[in-house]
Amino acid sequence: LLDSTLVMVSSEFGRTPMAQLNKGVGRDHHIKGFSMWMAGGGVKPGLSYGQTDELGYNAIEDVVHVRDLHATMLNQLGINHERLAYRHQGRDYRLTDVHGKVVKDILA
Repeated sequence: LLDSTLVMVSSEFGRTPMAQLNKGVGRDHHIKGFSMWMAGGGVKPGLSYGQTDELGYNAIEDVVHVRDLHATMLNQLGINHERLAYRHQGRDYRLTDVHGKVVKDILA
């Protein structure tokens, strides 16, 4: 089934190894570098792509924007993200806006 199914696990934000400043408990939230896991659906198996700084705070290497992630997901579903548009209030909108590139380095 993994040949035809894309499985993804992600969170809405990353976590730093430091405690929250105002409470001293828990860990801080951040949006500059977090991990996700993908399998099947034409993704290279066993690949680790990208890197954060030593604190896990900022993405520093092979950064993937959410628009690039959406473009890649749509590509693996057989949908051209540049052609998929919907009209709203007289304007055509795309899921990837006017950005988004397929991350070909992660594809098998």
